Amino acid sequence: MADLFSPMSFAHGGPAMKNRFMLAPLTNSQSHPDGVLSDDEFRWLTKRAEGGFGLTMTCAAHVQAVGQGFPGQLGGFGDQHLAGLTRLAAAIKAAGSVSALQMHHAGARSPKDLVGQPVCPSDDPETGARGLSLGEVEQLVEDFVAAAVRSEKAGFDGVEIHGAHGYILAQFLSPELNRREDRYGGSVENRARIVREIIDGVRARVRPDFQLGLRLSPERFGLKLAEILETAQAILTDGKIDYLDMSLWDVMKEPVEAEFQGRSLMSYFTALDRGQVRLGVAGKITSPAIAADMLAKGADYVLIGRAAILHHDFPERSRDPAFTPTPLPVSAAYLENEGLGPAFVKYMSTWPGFVQAPETVEA
Repeated sequence: MADLFSPMSFAHGGPAMKNRFMLAPLTNSQSHPDGVLSDDEFRWLTKRAEGGFGLTMTCAAHVQAVGQGFPGQLGGFGDQHLAGLTRLAAAIKAAGSVSALQMHHAGARSPKDLVGQPVCPSDDPETGARGLSLGEVEQLVEDFVAAAVRSEKAGFDGVEIHGAHGYILAQFLSPELNRREDRYGGSVENRARIVREIIDGVRARVRPDFQLGLRLSPERFGLKLAEILETAQAILTDGKIDYLDMSLWDVMKEPVEAEFQGRSLMSYFTALDRGQVRLGVAGKITSPAIAADMLAKGADYVLIGRAAILHHDFPERSRDPAFTPTPLPVSAAYLENEGLGPAFVKYMSTWPGFVQAPETVEA
């Protein structure tokens, strides 16, 4: 268990994580409609920083208004967001945690009632999303980079690029969703070009020790494991990012593609030559024992999601190897006491079996 509490530095510098626990970027729908930070969002995140997380990451923050993925999403696309982001970054750092903003664009997954016309790498009849022009792709790269520059100005230690879960960058990576015939479509290298250009753009326009992470997922949404492995290895070899965050849905699972079965999905990524880049994994890490096992199996750090919702101080509680999170379901009052605002509690109520129905809560 001691490895979970060893510090972790990053290749490009900046503050080290005091332990190997990173707060996963979690959708919570509790910021203001214009993307401005709310007091509820502030409380949720700072309470996790105070609870001992080595790095506290925001929920996905959209880099364009048309990229909004859910109601009450935190924004990073305009200077109207600066005051709230500055307040948040300062409070996370004051609590002794490294601060990171996750940069996001939902693409075809943007709800029409929020954005009007969703956009995508190519026209998508299933969602009604419109394919981006070449100029719009170039602007999308610029807006990701601008959000990173804005985050640096706000005082964050770094940013993470959200390239997972079928959102717009994962849509570019998908051979099913990306049918472009320009330099952003076709080969694996071309489909990953937008991610590499964002990485290059951020590195060129922020200070040298500003930390840069990338989140990828290797399955679903038309993604191919072999292609994600190839893309991840190329980015690791470049060495321009500080950490790669692999969202695996379940760190214990095997790949869904038959030709890769027989070993864990995670093992394919721990086997990559990562150089100085740190590798983290996410997916049902619900106990200190599982977290420690992931480090023993080759990860550098772990991302905590559901367990962090249940316990703001999950890292500190993990000093006891026997600790296990409170069993589900929990009451709305329990979650409110753990720093979730009403909108977040309502959102968690849509997760089967997570929140007790009001009539089952004991008086």
